[in-house]
Amino acid sequence: MRLRVGLVGLGSAWEVRHRPALRALVDRFEVRAICEQIPARAENAAKEFGAEAVHGFRALAQRPDIDAVLMLAPQWYGYLPILAAADAGKAVYCATALEMDLDQARRLKERIEQAGIAFMCEFPRRQAPATLRLKELIATRLGKPRLLFCHMRRPAEHGPGGPRTSVQSSPTQDLIELVDWCSYVVGRPPTSVLGLRHRSPGDGDEDDYQMMSLDFSEGLPPGTGAVAQVSCGRYMPATWQEAVAYRPPAALQVACEQGIAFVDLPATLVWFDRAGRHQESLESERPVGEQLLSTFYRSVTSLVRNASGLEDAYRALTVVIQARVSHAEGRRVYLSW
Repeated sequence: MRLRVGLVGLGSAWEVRHRPALRALVDRFEVRAICEQIPARAENAAKEFGAEAVHGFRALAQRPDIDAVLMLAPQWYGYLPILAAADAGKAVYCATALEMDLDQARRLKERIEQAGIAFMCEFPRRQAPATLRLKELIATRLGKPRLLFCHMRRPAEHGPGGPRTSVQSSPTQDLIELVDWCSYVVGRPPTSVLGLRHRSPGDGDEDDYQMMSLDFSEGLPPGTGAVAQVSCGRYMPATWQEAVAYRPPAALQVACEQGIAFVDLPATLVWFDRAGRHQESLESERPVGEQLLSTFYRSVTSLVRNASGLEDAYRALTVVIQARVSHAEGRRVYLSW
């Protein structure tokens, strides 16, 4: 069975992740329509896949020859395509984070649940070979995580007196993915968050650094369970290429009961235990993009609706929003799921 899909937006990962994955999975996906705010780009992609360029995400969602909507970039639409898909009873694959407040996120979650559609948020770090191997080591050799340090450093969108430059993703999307990554490694959502934001003079409304401390002490006194420090910095102008590439921190460092591990995506894992140093360069049978779309295919075609993807996305977004509340009010915010 081939899933007939419509694409909304062709984001920065189109060439490196989504386009190759859709071409490789032609036995599972058939692209029927593409909606993109740049008409020429939509027409070129539609010609490649034998699809139709559609003007308007609502028209795309209402098409009878569409089974699912792949939202690959928010563009100016925001979360409106998800609502349109829910109204039309179409499954949704969301590859981007959406700027919204907590009430909007809650209403969106309720609309998706009421529609009863399959929904999956793209979290590529979960499917990376190094992450999957780390989970195996936690279960067999390293023991439960105690401390996690998750850092990301990206080029800034602008430099002093320089032009704006493009970045791969928004700060919100980066933070949501990092929060979900830590929650996935620990095996449960955090119970509280403490947030910090930094904004340099002249940067307008943009933060150049955001940090949050996540406490996973479920059923334990605060600070006695796993704790994660998550940070995302955009303080180096993209034109300073040598500085951007200089000594980047490990994407994830995990101190466990019986050892410590350092993860660099997608496939490098270095870990230490009593026996010493171990370094693994891992390979996957399929690229991450294909694994993610294959998971979505199974969730849509399965007779059992899987709501875990929606819950994970909602929780990660809630943590990021509450971290902003924490910074504004100068206190730790406790989370109730």
